[in-house]
Amino acid sequence: MAYFNWNDSINFLGKLTFRKGWNALKVYSSYQISRFRKKPIQWGFPVSISFEPTTSCNLRCPECPSGLRAFTRPTGMLQKDFFRETIDDIHKDLLYLIFYFQGEPYLNPDFLEMVKYAHDKGIYTATSTNAHYLTDEKAKKTVESGLDRLIISIDGTTQDVYQQYRVGGKLEKVLEGARNIVKWKKELKSKTPFIFFQFLVVKPNEHQIEEVKKLGAEIGVDQVRFKTAQVYDYENDPHQLIPDNHKYSRYKKDNTGKMRVKSGLTNRCWKLWHANVITWDGLVVPCCFDKDAMHQLGNLKSQSFREIWNNDNYRQFRTELMTSRKNIDICANCSEGLSVWQD
Repeated sequence: MAYFNWNDSINFLGKLTFRKGWNALKVYSSYQISRFRKKPIQWGFPVSISFEPTTSCNLRCPECPSGLRAFTRPTGMLQKDFFRETIDDIHKDLLYLIFYFQGEPYLNPDFLEMVKYAHDKGIYTATSTNAHYLTDEKAKKTVESGLDRLIISIDGTTQDVYQQYRVGGKLEKVLEGARNIVKWKKELKSKTPFIFFQFLVVKPNEHQIEEVKKLGAEIGVDQVRFKTAQVYDYENDPHQLIPDNHKYSRYKKDNTGKMRVKSGLTNRCWKLWHANVITWDGLVVPCCFDKDAMHQLGNLKSQSFREIWNNDNYRQFRTELMTSRKNIDICANCSEGLSVWQD
């Protein structure tokens, strides 16, 4: 089992400047002091941010609001001018930028242009895709954009299994897209992006865990990652997604036979100190579990990021998290730390 790749780690550390390192130290110190005092203190600015390129998606995955078309918030595309303005404001402290929240990033026509803009600002960039749009041309442009990490979702090694979760998807297009990226990475003699398959382990595909490792090696991706599935109604599991293999399950039965989240809910969360999420239309929300942006901590269309990061809404949310996290709805299904990585 491996938790990092040397080339990827060296690339990531190459983005580190004195200012970014000092900012990360301030953020980490304030979090540890907050844990000790049981009262939130916030120094510095986020080390990592997730930016949502779009809420649109071509698939219909059963536990995804984007796939189900079940959003209570508006759908749309991130505009590159707004993105650039935000990055210009925060890039000196920002180390890691994830181009993903909901939707399929490659549906945004300006996506790779925004990746390149962030790359040129010295930020480590990552995205997650279902790989249906990784044509030969897009694969070449992806490598040329300077994208540092590419997560390819592949939840089955045969079409019949793959489509049980990735409804409407074509496995062959995923594999073709992965091969295109590997090809152009070699042809352009590029060390990036670091490519890995992400395998969401659910009951229909758990028997293919060994097969996807072999498939990843055959295609030439850098790593395979196995991820636990979030099931909204996990007590009833209406889609029969919770795997039998407990190692890859986010849930377990308690003494009464009732299904519970494994991780528990301690009154702390590192994410609220070092990261956050920005929706396509500029809303700032605590983390990726707030898919409907119900906990809006600010709006970048009317406030600067630095104003939002230390405003009353943020202070109140951090206080609630440290006193009664179990009462915060988006924490109820949190799976932090429940991923398994393999070479």
